[in-house]
Amino acid sequence: MLPYVRFVHLLAAAVWTGGLIVLAALVVALRRAGADRELLQAAARMFGRVSWSAMGLALATGVWQVELMGMPWTYGRLHIKVAVVALAVILAGVHQLTARRASPAARGIGQLLILIASLGIYAAAVALGH
Repeated sequence: MLPYVRFVHLLAAAVWTGGLIVLAALVVALRRAGADRELLQAAARMFGRVSWSAMGLALATGVWQVELMGMPWTYGRLHIKVAVVALAVILAGVHQLTARRASPAARGIGQLLILIASLGIYAAAVALGH
């Protein structure tokens, strides 16, 4: 069962982080092409639906993996990964709640911070060995 859970976990994480990278490039391209705010908001809303679903799946399968492997929740490196995941979720939630009234520069900084935290999750996962 563990290989299937790990596969779904990694796929969900790839959708979350890969989507952040693709969305950043897409928004820049759309802005340069003169896309109006309504189009950008529609793209962001759809990304939000997909990315939050992926993050939820990654969280669920992450917990499931820890339980399946019998890893103690007190394991230090696991705490680092959980902390970085929490940071990414909090940053994404704040970004989603404030994006409509934030300036484009503030939204960009928020998105960059979310991406950095998401890449930190990958680094923490590598340190865990999975």
